[in-house]
Amino acid sequence: MSIWRWADRIDFIPESFRITLGEGNTPLVHLRKIGREAGMPNLFLKVEGGNPSGSYKDRFAAAAISGMIANGQKKCIATSSGNTGAALAAYCAAAGIECRIAIVEGAPAGKLRQMQAYGAHIARVRNFGMDAQTTQQVIGKLDEIGKRPGNALQISAYVHSPVGMSGVQSISYELVEQVPGGIDHVFCPAGGGGLCVAVARGFRTLVERGDLQRSPAVECVQPEGNDTIASQLKNGADHARAVSCTSQISGLQVASVIDGDLTVRECRASGGSGHLVSDQSVWALQKRLAREEGVFSEPAGVVALAGAINAAQTGLIRRDAVVVCLVTGSGFKDDAAIDRMIADDGCPMIEPAALSEW
Repeated sequence: MSIWRWADRIDFIPESFRITLGEGNTPLVHLRKIGREAGMPNLFLKVEGGNPSGSYKDRFAAAAISGMIANGQKKCIATSSGNTGAALAAYCAAAGIECRIAIVEGAPAGKLRQMQAYGAHIARVRNFGMDAQTTQQVIGKLDEIGKRPGNALQISAYVHSPVGMSGVQSISYELVEQVPGGIDHVFCPAGGGGLCVAVARGFRTLVERGDLQRSPAVECVQPEGNDTIASQLKNGADHARAVSCTSQISGLQVASVIDGDLTVRECRASGGSGHLVSDQSVWALQKRLAREEGVFSEPAGVVALAGAINAAQTGLIRRDAVVVCLVTGSGFKDDAAIDRMIADDGCPMIEPAALSEW
């Protein structure tokens, strides 16, 4: 099973050029404890950490690298805060394609090691991801390199890599199968906004094909320190905005607009809005999610859930609505986040006899 079961809904790539590592078909988990406490009986998570490299970005990489194979391109030029780089490095390794990745300054060390394990060539770029001007400068330089013969620039955004992003739309196709009774809201974390766009477009595709009566409202959730899209969407603006990023949530530190304008348009058309959450609330909920529900998410993957709970508590959505939150990646990818979660715990050395006191 892979995203290619939806090949007729993904940008066309001949079957002989398609590559897969078994991405997609991730579980839907009902949050019984946290949902009950929040008064939300129909609260679900789409857990993407089980993908081959540990995040939803494998859906992107499968389509993007398949497109490169079809075009005879042998060198992947990319940017990443972690998950995109790991996914591209894995699929490039499987395809025999060279992979070079410019990394945002704040990317977790665990994600960098994962890219290197797959054989990618990587380098951190100072202020990349934190400062909008620097971010645009880096992307501009990489765009020039990506246009050289045999090269391709792969950034997980529609404005740069629409073929790869069409693979991410498979999330929506799976959700419709997993919740046949219908979904009211899908909450998505957003950095550059591409995930929100993919989910909204996936549902819209199904509506246009007559396979779905109506689209769920696609809700965009961002950290307060990276509010490029959420407030603009909520307040009725037509465009996203560049900011100086202060959030410490890895993966969502995207100071420039990227797919922000598309996100405003697509989410609003679906009936969705923008939501903001604090870094501290995300870290606290990350720990609860692991210890109360058994779901170990990276901090970015908890942002959507924090936004959904806040929306229900403030009356922005009905508490009995059917809500799905996207958990974008595994908690094992972020060592600092793990250290933060278990800072007050210990693992003492004891004698065998002491086990009788347990």
